[in-house]
Amino acid sequence: MDFTTLMQQAQKLVNDTQNTDDLPRVERSMPQILKATNELHSRVTSSSSAQDIQAYVLLGSKGIDLPKISKNLETLSARKTFETLDPVYDTDIHSFLKNEKENAILSIIQDVNKSSIENSQAQKWDHIMNEWNMEKVKLMNALVGPSQNWIDFRKLPEQTILNETSGIKSSLNSIQMAYAKEVTEYNRFDRAMRSSLVEKFTNVAQSFNDKKTLEMWEIIKFMSNVRPIPKNQDPAKHRFNSEFVDQAKKYLEKHFRVFMQTVISEHLKETQRGGDPSNYKLIEAFVNLKLRNPNELIGLQDRRDNFFPWPNVFYSMRCGDNKSALKCLENNLQDQKDIITAIEELLKSADGKISVKIKSQIKMQYKQHKIRMSDPYKRAVYAILGSCSEQSELNSSFEDYLWMQLYLISNVSTDSNDKLTLPALQRTILEQYGEKYFKADEQPQRYFEVLALTGQFEAGIEFLSRFERYRTHAVHFALALNELHLITTPRNIQEPLIIVDIEDPKPLRRLNIARLIMLYVEKFEISDPGEALQYYYFLRHLTDSNGKNLFLSCVTDLVVENLNYELIFGKMQPSGIRSRAFIDQFDNVINIQSACNGIADEFVKKGLFEDAIKMYDLAENPEQTLRYIITLLSQVVHQQTKPGSMKERLQTISLEISERYRSKEITCDPQIMKTFNTLKILMQFFQHYHDNKHEEALEILAQTKLVPLHMKDVDVCVQNFKKTGGEVCKILPDILLSTMDIIYKKYTTIKNKEISRFNEGNSDDKLKFLREQAKGITVMAASIYFRMPSDTNSRLIQTEILMH
Repeated sequence: MDFTTLMQQAQKLVNDTQNTDDLPRVERSMPQILKATNELHSRVTSSSSAQDIQAYVLLGSKGIDLPKISKNLETLSARKTFETLDPVYDTDIHSFLKNEKENAILSIIQDVNKSSIENSQAQKWDHIMNEWNMEKVKLMNALVGPSQNWIDFRKLPEQTILNETSGIKSSLNSIQMAYAKEVTEYNRFDRAMRSSLVEKFTNVAQSFNDKKTLEMWEIIKFMSNVRPIPKNQDPAKHRFNSEFVDQAKKYLEKHFRVFMQTVISEHLKETQRGGDPSNYKLIEAFVNLKLRNPNELIGLQDRRDNFFPWPNVFYSMRCGDNKSALKCLENNLQDQKDIITAIEELLKSADGKISVKIKSQIKMQYKQHKIRMSDPYKRAVYAILGSCSEQSELNSSFEDYLWMQLYLISNVSTDSNDKLTLPALQRTILEQYGEKYFKADEQPQRYFEVLALTGQFEAGIEFLSRFERYRTHAVHFALALNELHLITTPRNIQEPLIIVDIEDPKPLRRLNIARLIMLYVEKFEISDPGEALQYYYFLRHLTDSNGKNLFLSCVTDLVVENLNYELIFGKMQPSGIRSRAFIDQFDNVINIQSACNGIADEFVKKGLFEDAIKMYDLAENPEQTLRYIITLLSQVVHQQTKPGSMKERLQTISLEISERYRSKEITCDPQIMKTFNTLKILMQFFQHYHDNKHEEALEILAQTKLVPLHMKDVDVCVQNFKKTGGEVCKILPDILLSTMDIIYKKYTTIKNKEISRFNEGNSDDKLKFLREQAKGITVMAASIYFRMPSDTNSRLIQTEILMH
């Protein structure tokens, strides 16, 4: 009905209304209309509330009959659904069964409701916890400082960049490169043929022109020169050995001897040492220089002319020359029998300890005559040899205090109640004094040295790693000590960088060396993957949370994130032999084929099928290689080849693999191999089709026996299709359409007489043959049990019709 017809009908209705004789026409004035409106309004407001009016207006505008709905709703009742069950008598079986049934239904509803709430709550908290753990990982990887919170150590997916290593500048500075060179050299040889990392790193530190760094390495060298700890034992059990005390004392004594030589060399005229190079003369010259101030002579005892024996004895012991101390005592203090005996025992005993008897006698004399000992040097000698606590004014530096405390320690057992123990000294330095006392932020190197000299390697390394300037050195301190089995590590690599294990004696810390190495390597793993592998190699004895070798896990993450697998794992040569690469240096630790398989599996999980194909090929896994080539080829085989496209890359890979597999016997599912060969043929078919080489395309297509080129071949092609894999079935519509297009183009060419006139006599036969081919294709499309796109059959039929 158009608008004109509507207008005519409306006009007719108006005329009928005006000309009616049954009803008189009434015209109302404005007051009458207002009165009628008020009457209607009062009638409505008296029967319903304002909300009802709004409901009528809203629902009535949508064509809903509200009174009818209200009447239907009034008939509904919830009483039967939620009413309580009526009490029944024991003999009323019918009511009893009814109640039991309703009870069972209600209990099921209640259980389902309860379990649904619990499941939703559990899923909610799981989601929240996962988000928290992800944030913790991000924060911990961003901060190198310690944390006492447990965190998940799984690596999170990150956006990666294709690594063109040859074009990327190294991220390693000169110091890092020097260390990395030594690490590579160290990993190249067997354990029996190589020197320790401590020795290597100490030598290379001499080239840094950094005195502080060299001092730290000298301390590490001294402190690591202890008896080897068995690999099957926890280093924590050996941390309080007396060897660490002895080595720290030896370093402090050597360092003080160098200090004395430096002072004497700066004051040669004043000391007038002469030509005697012995330590005895060196100490005497140092004492004379130190006591040249008259204030220094106050309280000194047993003076012999201008010779002060007790300062000479003390400084002889301070620089570790007990022979000079004994010589001084025998020449000047013959009455000090117990002190002389104690020094003699120190020189003769293998463990450098004094007998309990002599020590007790010296301690008793010290307590008896302490008040009368005005000579601070004499008090210090007595306190040291008698293992007495002494707050000596001779401790002008913390090194002096530390040396005296180490000398006083007689029992380093963790079970000892004696305050003079190594654990007690460690707690004093780490917890009582701490970073604030040493102004560690201003002098991090000094605080590290104190921690290292007291055997607290883990706390020292963790502290030093917080500073960008010393982080590289801290990592290599950890590597060198860990190779000597001197670093205590947590039982779980997911722990923070530094932790306190409740089972360990206080104040022992555990250093997560795996985290330390990973945080260090991630700065240059993209630009220097070869060096990154060398550092990851130190993690070969650890496992991740899934029980996988941590070295292999790190290599997998490195390859998956940076896609530099050819640089690390090499490339498959046309001969079928994998070229050597970085990973071949570590073939004694991991199975390279298994590693390639694992990395390929990770690529598959990420959807990187092209990279997975290459890794499966490197792993010599032909079945998986062909499987994913088939998966990708089935998606692009019908497309036109463009430079740099996926099809071009797959075409190259397919030809290389096909050539290699032809020359050797492989183990593979026959169906997969058949599908691969079929797709390879179809790739050639579509290539000729897009190049308008129609005759060559049909000849290649005939090899597949998938499309009938004669009516008699339809049944055979249908049977072949049933045996074909799903990847080929997916592209059948494109094959049929392309084949039909070729036939139609040939048909139009002949029809338009574009061929030579000499063949005109056979043109009708050729056209008939082409129509028969087209009919065979449409029959084939209708005969197979395969759901093709909706327009495929129609396009095939339309093309066939155009050929009649």
